[in-house]
Amino acid sequence: MGVPPASSAGPQMWIRGPASQQSAQQPAGQPVQQPVQQAAPAAAVAPPGTAVGAVHAAPAAPAPRAPSPHRGERIAWVNAHGGGGASTLAHALGGADLGTRWPEPADGEPGDVLLVARTHAGGIRAASQALNALRMGDHPDGLRLVAVVLVADAPGRLPRQLGQRVRVLRSAAEVHRVPWVPAWRLGDEVDPLPRDVRALAALTGGPAGPVAGLR
Repeated sequence: MGVPPASSAGPQMWIRGPASQQSAQQPAGQPVQQPVQQAAPAAAVAPPGTAVGAVHAAPAAPAPRAPSPHRGERIAWVNAHGGGGASTLAHALGGADLGTRWPEPADGEPGDVLLVARTHAGGIRAASQALNALRMGDHPDGLRLVAVVLVADAPGRLPRQLGQRVRVLRSAAEVHRVPWVPAWRLGDEVDPLPRDVRALAALTGGPAGPVAGLR
């Protein structure tokens, strides 16, 4: 770049830059007042690791839960293990069949629970574990165990070892026994229901009608 030509602004114009109209009107010997420049607004700083121009969408609201089909039921049947018999007993006596999960009283499901298990070793052990979960508070709020219902897994008397385990359960909760019903094994209807089954109607407040199959 060549040296700019001299002008009336003086030989140092190429350092200072051209004189403005305002500075030309200033009396000689007084410093030229430069206009105050406004600072540009600071740019927003993105968090570290954020891609330039990335758009952050607001988190989606959780989908509303569907109402429970068991709202308003008086009592809940809960299997301590698969195949305990809760479905058959709920069908016979009324109440909510919850399968192998605890009810959710906060969703309108019944808080009163009948815990169902078979009388074989695995069933009694599962009932004991479920009772321990209730004792430790490992369940939704608002539950109340009404009774344990043990359904016979075979005809005849229980072996002595299993009878002892049932007595241990009786020391922790009210226990009701449901006898072996051959017709349930075949999926046939039972009418009238066994006396021990009809006695459970006092706990459920439901009718004791004929029912087929044990599930």
